[in-house]
Amino acid sequence: MEFFSEKFYYNTVGDWLIAAAMVLATVIIAKLVYWVLRNIIKKITKKTKTTLDDILLESLQQPIVFGMIVFGIWYALQVLYFPEWIDDVINKSYFFLIIINFTWIIARVVSSLIEEYIVPIVEKSESDLDDQLLPVIRKTLKILIWSIGVIIALNNIGFNVGAVLAGMGIGGLALAMAAKDTVSNLFGGIMIFTDKPFIIRDRVQIEGYDGVVEEIGIRSTRLRTLAGRIVTIPNAKFTDGIVENVSSEPTRKVVLNLGLTYDTQPDKMELAMKILKDINDTNPHVRENPIISFNAFGDFSLGILFIYYINSGEDILGVQSKMNMEILKQFNANGLEFAFPTQTIYTQSSN
Repeated sequence: MEFFSEKFYYNTVGDWLIAAAMVLATVIIAKLVYWVLRNIIKKITKKTKTTLDDILLESLQQPIVFGMIVFGIWYALQVLYFPEWIDDVINKSYFFLIIINFTWIIARVVSSLIEEYIVPIVEKSESDLDDQLLPVIRKTLKILIWSIGVIIALNNIGFNVGAVLAGMGIGGLALAMAAKDTVSNLFGGIMIFTDKPFIIRDRVQIEGYDGVVEEIGIRSTRLRTLAGRIVTIPNAKFTDGIVENVSSEPTRKVVLNLGLTYDTQPDKMELAMKILKDINDTNPHVRENPIISFNAFGDFSLGILFIYYINSGEDILGVQSKMNMEILKQFNANGLEFAFPTQTIYTQSSN
């Protein structure tokens, strides 16, 4: 038994084993509490009419277990003897972790309440502004809660937070220079929310990227490109660059330059233009009054300019395919031949 009486880091081996047993017991009890919460209490809360108890239970499960383990470790260390400075570090660490744990609880509860009650309201509303603002508000609240929690925790363990903040003020200029891009992105985000050059689900083009807006954040905006990839673009790019909102177009302009062979007679040219007008007028997906003109005597063809406009919200490629197919069918049916590059070579025979 002398082994248990041996001193090891200010305490006997027996004392260390007792402390270790207390920590182990705490972990086991915490695991048991977690199992009870997940498998028994959760079933009880599901039977109640309100969802508030479900939200609170889901939010509190992990913080409760974490808090129990922190308390168990701290209590086990109280059994041991340490110099005053070590005791001070242990106590300060304990209070710091407990405050952080409460901050974690508050952050999870707030996030769950927003998800349960605010998000459904926003999804049902017709306005897109709340869809854009909600992610920003959620992130801002999360940052604010954690910032306050960390400041309170540091203040309670003896850090002079006021002096730290004052020191940050002294280095503010250097910080501002270092963070100028971040500040530009923040102002870019504000500009997007106020000017609304686009909203969520709009298709935009910027600096070679073409995609649908999926999320507008404080610092950046996410696009899903036509290839299905996510592109994250800093908001400052939207203030400095040129943004084309494709979704805002009332119609999509399509320009066709058709060329018929030079042996096409005038009445056939008139027929060709009439066919194009009829194709446009019978298609419900395009606007009326297209532009049709016999506009060129080309090098190898008689040119017809055909401009039509696809209505907003239509399948652009689908409508184009249908229009082109109809032109091909009706031109072939009426003996209208498309020209292709040809070359006539004259040779002079020698006597």
